[in-house]
Amino acid sequence: MNSSTLTSDLYCVMGNPVAHSRSPAIHARFAELTGQHLRYERRLIALDGFAQGVRDFIAEGGRGCNITVPFKFEAPALASVCSERVRLAGAANVLSFAADGSIQADNTDGLGLVADITRNAGVPLQGARVLLVGAGGAAAGVLGPLLQAGVRHITIANRTVAKAEALVASHSALAALQKAELLALAPQALEGDFDVIINATASSLAGDAVPVPASVLRPGSLAYDMMYGPAAQGFLDWAQAHGAVARDGLGMLVEQAAEAFAIWRGVRPPSAQVLEELRRAPH
Repeated sequence: MNSSTLTSDLYCVMGNPVAHSRSPAIHARFAELTGQHLRYERRLIALDGFAQGVRDFIAEGGRGCNITVPFKFEAPALASVCSERVRLAGAANVLSFAADGSIQADNTDGLGLVADITRNAGVPLQGARVLLVGAGGAAAGVLGPLLQAGVRHITIANRTVAKAEALVASHSALAALQKAELLALAPQALEGDFDVIINATASSLAGDAVPVPASVLRPGSLAYDMMYGPAAQGFLDWAQAHGAVARDGLGMLVEQAAEAFAIWRGVRPPSAQVLEELRRAPH
């Protein structure tokens, strides 16, 4: 057995769809820059086959995986140990497989979002008024870290207000601890504008209209879509047309990947450098 076989640990991203994922390129670059030996693959998982997919991957010697849509809510049930972020969100995007058979679950989405907004975009969240559009897995994963970043107020806007209210309820203790105001509203009930607007819906992906009125924006507001590439373009165009600063979620993708890489490998990759390289590279 040669040394590369001994040292190349296996990781993957699991989702459906997953062909578009840039995670393999990101993790390959992280490994290159940090001197780590690993292989990272895409795994297309049947919609009803997530648990089996994870078991198969572990049987092949997999050390960890990233979880993307639509399996983030299923992932915690497979874990022996869930981080506080996973317990709060009810969703996980990182699984780690230990030699003793235990599975650890974490959620690095919110950490990635906060890092991209504050470090890469240079927009402070301390004391900010934030509008979070959507109340699904993406929104659930980032709400806790946004509160911990020191925002003053978060409104969650969702067509099904009950889903937004459930997120408010699950995060109310943290909001109280952080002295932050947390509110659930229907999109048509929104009033006033916000410092940061985060689109956590799949409206861009489906080519739908932006689900909130333009009055939530003001010149200089940061309008952030968690999607990246063509999927984010509709939201970004809308934001720019109303004078906001538009940003897609590529930086969030890189930063959440850096957090996952650090969990798995114990070394922090140079995420800002990799993001800059991806922004420059033709798709």
